[in-house]
Amino acid sequence: MVKSYASALDLKDDKVLIEEYKKYHQNVWPEVKNSLLGIGILEMKIYLLGNHLFMYYETNDSFDPQVDFQRYATDNPKTSEWDNLMRKFQQKLKEAKPTEWWASMEQVFDLTQ
Repeated sequence: MVKSYASALDLKDDKVLIEEYKKYHQNVWPEVKNSLLGIGILEMKIYLLGNHLFMYYETNDSFDPQVDFQRYATDNPKTSEWDNLMRKFQQKLKEAKPTEWWASMEQVFDLTQ
């Protein structure tokens, strides 16, 4: 079975920074992709509207986002560097829990159910 999650985050409302963020995500470092796969993420997509980000991802059954997600950034120095670099573009949502950077979203509809 595959589990799915959705999260939200804002970028700083600066067109230059947003374009730079998009360029980074058009060429994500291989270490980042490998680390995300290594922690159990099977699929990930990030969407942008204005300065609002929406992330959808699917994981293996044992994945726990509270425990596992941020592990990708501690796998090696390159993934930690990526995480720190991306935070210069991002800002937490007011709805985020104190322990969250990306705010977890509640699923309210599933076409298959």
